[in-house]
Amino acid sequence: MPNAQMTTRRTSGVEYEYRVLTFPREVSRAEIRRALGEHAEYEHWELARTVVYVGGVRRAWLRRRVIRVHRTA
Repeated sequence: MPNAQMTTRRTSGVEYEYRVLTFPREVSRAEIRRALGEHAEYEHWELARTVVYVGGVRRAWLRRRVIRVHRTA
């Protein structure tokens, strides 16, 4: 199971929520692909960036747009 962190950023007038998933070296590519697919399908995340570090640790940044509902009078 990956470690996850969450942040929110505003970029060019659009606000995005980010989740960073860190996968240890022992996790297979198929398991990573399954985990990212589940986040995309059920939680509406999109893949923003991936990095593979020297030790084999993989980190994936997911993002989704934050939709603010404004109250009407």
